[in-house]
Amino acid sequence: MKNSAFRSQPPLTRVTARALNLGDRINTSGFEKDALSAVPLALRVGQDGIAVLFRYGVVVFFNMSAEEETAFLERLSPRIGGRLLPPEEEAATVELLGETEDQVAAGGPIQVREMSIARLLVVSDALAKSVVLAHDEREVAKVFETIEPFVRELAASGKLFRDRRGILKLIGGALLVQHNVSGRVAIADKPDALWDRPDLERLYARLEDEYELSSRVETLNRKLEVVAETADTLADIIDTRRSLRLEIIVVLLIAFEIVIGISQIFAARGSH
Repeated sequence: MKNSAFRSQPPLTRVTARALNLGDRINTSGFEKDALSAVPLALRVGQDGIAVLFRYGVVVFFNMSAEEETAFLERLSPRIGGRLLPPEEEAATVELLGETEDQVAAGGPIQVREMSIARLLVVSDALAKSVVLAHDEREVAKVFETIEPFVRELAASGKLFRDRRGILKLIGGALLVQHNVSGRVAIADKPDALWDRPDLERLYARLEDEYELSSRVETLNRKLEVVAETADTLADIIDTRRSLRLEIIVVLLIAFEIVIGISQIFAARGSH
């Protein structure tokens, strides 16, 4: 099939796609001369493999052996910032369906009319976003697990028995996750490939539904709002504690001055 992105003869009818969330970012400069696509950057690897790189830290492999993936990751390693160990991963099967419409069966293979680079880019975009969401969901879940004992303690006793340093560490961790999750990748943005191929919008819409991208983003944003509100509440508790301590210190100083003043008055009367 002349429109196939792969070189095999006869053309491939079934390939495996594997997405890896490697870190916070990937420096893709210097690869452009070998690119099948510029945004996202798609490279041919070996005879029949394709790697698609996303600057926000994800690589998607198509039809690559474990050895080819390992060799490519070693080459890519110096370009990865904020490395995740182990990397988050997600896999899918892309199947050539023929002359009918692109299909994405629930839990089944992604069926495409042709193995074109444009279609593979659309598939890779959905997989990349899904694997990033999986990592972000895990990170937010960890924050909720950390916050829960504080909240239970506050609900049970009306007080927090943690020290200020512990609360500040919790606030910092919560805000860091919020920043990383909200600032790294715009899940709602459509793939760049759709600018040139608007006819593939239906394929992307089906992939978006299959991987529940929109609903997962909404759920994640709601959880981030709870994280932010909890951090604000804990910060207010710290401020209240400090204000109370300052008020107690001021009262004690005033009382001390009064005691000294009274003692001086008695001492003065005793001297007469």
